[in-house]
Amino acid sequence: MASASTDTQLDDKSSSGKSKPLNPSSLYRALGRELDQAKEAKTYKYEVPIESDQSGVVMADGRLCVMLASNNYLGLANHGRIKAAASYGLERYGYGMASVRFICGTQKIHLELEERIAAFLGTEAAILHSSCFAANEAFFTGLMAHELGQSDYRDVIYSDQLNHASIIDGIRLVRQATKTTDLKAYKHNDLDALQSSMKENKDKNYRISVGATDGVFSMEGEYCDLSKFLSICKEFGALSFVDESHSTGVLGKTGRGTPEHCGVHGQVDVITGTLGKALGGAAGGFIAGKKELIDFLRQKSRPYTFSNTLPAPIVCASIEALKMLEEDNSLVEKLHDNTAYFRKEIKNLGFTILEGVHPIVPVMVGEASIAMDMSSELLKEGVYVRGLWYPVVPQGEARLRCQISAALGKGDIDHALQAFKKVGKKLGVIS
Repeated sequence: MASASTDTQLDDKSSSGKSKPLNPSSLYRALGRELDQAKEAKTYKYEVPIESDQSGVVMADGRLCVMLASNNYLGLANHGRIKAAASYGLERYGYGMASVRFICGTQKIHLELEERIAAFLGTEAAILHSSCFAANEAFFTGLMAHELGQSDYRDVIYSDQLNHASIIDGIRLVRQATKTTDLKAYKHNDLDALQSSMKENKDKNYRISVGATDGVFSMEGEYCDLSKFLSICKEFGALSFVDESHSTGVLGKTGRGTPEHCGVHGQVDVITGTLGKALGGAAGGFIAGKKELIDFLRQKSRPYTFSNTLPAPIVCASIEALKMLEEDNSLVEKLHDNTAYFRKEIKNLGFTILEGVHPIVPVMVGEASIAMDMSSELLKEGVYVRGLWYPVVPQGEARLRCQISAALGKGDIDHALQAFKKVGKKLGVIS
């Protein structure tokens, strides 16, 4: 049994001024205190059980609720064609491959999905991953952790300060692994700052330069001007890298994402994205780009080489999702119409939102406690939406991140708007 002297607190100091080692029991108590503090500050993230499928309206906390917190942008997570395709994949190809592709073999459906992703995005090839998080880590470490015939070199990544955590972690991994990769973070969505940074460093003779940005920033719902971004990358010989997780299936007339929206479809060097949002909502990610790059990553990407491939139900459902988008753009049009309607009417109620065209609509409330209280009150009124606060977003900029879907009818949106009006007045957010 541990003595009192070793049963320490996290902030306990030894006589030398250094922290004492924590045994398991004291570690668990310290973790418990951290959790209690989060609950008291109303920053603890509670999970609400969903008792139905994911759709425009769900059964949550024992009541029917309009869903405004899902990435199910096109409403495909519960679409009949998607479910039928997933069922076919299970019956025809089984539950899983039970290993990685270069060992146990590659099913033809995986190759078909990769070809369809590449064709849809206007690239030469694509490679599947378990998630876009894994894909982003795989790209940076897979590309920059190898000498490529040069033993004396440095690489550089120019990254938007508000890029997704997966890009940040991918950059951290490669910098830790290689010690030869520099990071130049530029002010969020400030492409003049990106251009200045690249200009300042153009004489350093970096082996590989990469400009990295989200196509759409998930906390703000704003997109990067890819026309200008690509122009700057080309000016300084940098590889353009764009994470399209919240864009594919969402932006552009035919849902081909931020490049289509910005008029540069087929011109981005590297696109990463997910199958777990607009394209069915299950799981899976990808990297798309030049064939040489994709073939190289098949050999060198550790998250690809050492992870099981996607199960057949997800693969077949994702193929079906792409087929649906290629057939017509009716779901994309409905998503755009729903988004424009909600954005207009929520502002008419007196709420402050971050302007844009994306179905991510941040309703700004300021403090984390208000965001949490509003989320709880809206749930009682039959609206499921979650609050976001620091450190996910800047201090004092807590918000309710509403996410509009093609699965919503006008009546669903009107119900949500009335609930926002009632709760907003009750909590003093609007007058």
